[in-house]
Amino acid sequence: QVQLVESGGGLVQAGDSLKLSCAASGRAFDSYQMGWFRQAPGNEREFVAAIRWSGSDTLYAESVKGRFTISRDNAKSTLYLQMNSLKPEDTAVYYCAANPFLTLTTEKDRYLHWGQGTQVTVSS
Repeated sequence: QVQLVESGGGLVQAGDSLKLSCAASGRAFDSYQMGWFRQAPGNEREFVAAIRWSGSDTLYAESVKGRFTISRDNAKSTLYLQMNSLKPEDTAVYYCAANPFLTLTTEKDRYLHWGQGTQVTVSS
């Protein structure tokens, strides 16, 4: 089993950038497809981005495509989310998650391990 800890959240202004990190420990990080999800108050948790174990393939939600970049460093067991051109509607708690299955997916039910989340607040 893998343990995940997010960091890097904070309060920024619209148009600013922020980089989230997710440090993994436990079972081999490079055996997991990894994803970022977010949840705003009153909303369901939604998919943001995902990356294959090798880093060769990525998926993005339409709302963040072109602004956010997911990446990973398997040597450091760390997942990243670079967020540029932030908007107030990006405000949410951001979670990293690990998917042990072979398919790279947007479906949160396939992600079996979750971090505790990090708050991102974007002011207008």
